Amino acid sequence: MTDIDTRSSTSAPSTTALLDRLRTAPRAGAKPHSLSPEALAVAATPAPAPISPIVLAGFVRMAEFALVVAIGLAVFAAYGLADEGDFWRYAGAIFAIALLSMFAFQTADIYQVQAFRGHEKQYMRLASAWSVVFLIVIGTSFFAKAGDMFSRVWLGSFYVVGMAALMTSRKILFLLVRKWTREGRLTRRTVIVGGGVTGEHVIEELQRQKDSGVKIIGLFDDRGDARSSMDCAGERKLGVVDDLVEFGRRTRVDLVVFSLPISAEDRILQMLKKLWVLPVDIRLAAHTNKLQFRPRSYSYIGTVPVLDVFDRPIADWDVVMKWLFDKLIGGLALILLLPLMALVAIAIKLDSRGPVLFKQKRYGFNNDLIEVYKFRSMRTDAADATASKLVSKDDPRVTGVGRFIRKTSLDELPQLFNVVFKGNLSLVGPRPHAVNAKAEARLYDEAVDGYFARHRVKPGITGWAQINGWRGETDTHEKIKRRVEHDLAYIEDWSVLFDLYILARTPFALLKTENAY
Repeated sequence: MTDIDTRSSTSAPSTTALLDRLRTAPRAGAKPHSLSPEALAVAATPAPAPISPIVLAGFVRMAEFALVVAIGLAVFAAYGLADEGDFWRYAGAIFAIALLSMFAFQTADIYQVQAFRGHEKQYMRLASAWSVVFLIVIGTSFFAKAGDMFSRVWLGSFYVVGMAALMTSRKILFLLVRKWTREGRLTRRTVIVGGGVTGEHVIEELQRQKDSGVKIIGLFDDRGDARSSMDCAGERKLGVVDDLVEFGRRTRVDLVVFSLPISAEDRILQMLKKLWVLPVDIRLAAHTNKLQFRPRSYSYIGTVPVLDVFDRPIADWDVVMKWLFDKLIGGLALILLLPLMALVAIAIKLDSRGPVLFKQKRYGFNNDLIEVYKFRSMRTDAADATASKLVSKDDPRVTGVGRFIRKTSLDELPQLFNVVFKGNLSLVGPRPHAVNAKAEARLYDEAVDGYFARHRVKPGITGWAQINGWRGETDTHEKIKRRVEHDLAYIEDWSVLFDLYILARTPFALLKTENAY
């Protein structure tokens, strides 16, 4: 197999079981180490936004389907058939040919990035599949005695023009894919955990494969130089696993591969305790293990068998669906709520001096700092941009209008601009917290183990925790713990329907204002 990380139907172990073990395991080193100069140099190298191979293949399918339909209609129009009955008969045939072409191209295995990178092979397979489609159409029309219903000139022209157009589109696709590959947008930036002999085997096997789509950007190992040298199969060790967490915050990491044997279960568990908070795929290399599982238990990176440990949440088509959901529903909500937002802005301006909007730094996806918009609810001279002191009941810093809009969550409405225009918030997701927010005088990440795992997805205006009563002040360990538990449950169970359900329940949840000050 040459696919990048083809999903298996039976993954081992299950994500839910691993999460339970990680949450009950002893707390692993809290604070990340400072990175080595070598790691900082790699992290400083620009990493362009990735393109999902699965999404790319899907768009190519849709584009070629549309191209085949357009060519069929164009040839029909050029042929000069104007009768309405002819049009619908030909339109049906064109749609059937386009649909049959997609199945033929899929069977020819030309809907994957490796095929897009190819030159002669993809053209030969494309030509063969396109020819088979028309042989099937001709054979079907012959046996159905429907040959007189369609023009032979139209069918022959459709075949020739379609072949030329598809070849041209594939040439353009080849050039684009080559450009994106050179830019690193179609490669999975991969980190290897564990050096030594097993690490060398994994690295050499991945480097040996052409067009695997994997680019190794670093090696991390907790063992000292005596057991794991600084250099492994040409890859320089950049640090220990604690360093990898900070490294993953500074640069794009798509995949983490453990080269450790399965027998090192306790050691792997301790490392996963540190790494599961990152939005990356985590795999355990299995090609050097003597313990053999069923073939379906493995997925593959190129030809290297691996066991799936964690998948990045909301990936591939899920990212597209959530983006469309945010832009369409968020844009509609913004239009409908603009009059209400204008009234709130006027009330704020009449109530106290200062700007209408308040900007605050909060933690976003992968712990990046983002700037979130809110309606100002506090006196300008008492504004606390870092939330070093949480707002409490009857807080004197809050204005009269501010107290009302905080209780009703109207102060959150400007965050729709973050969703629709800036794209650093979603409609639904874990609520973003201010950088210095505390519970019982402890920062949230110190109060709750695994806190940063909630940042594996983009934060949202509303969320699963909020509609279950965990909104407003989080002044105790129990409150922030329960909020994080709900956030992690949302990440594991995410779906578009789940987002719709949360949005539908949000107005009713806002009626409960006990903890909103």
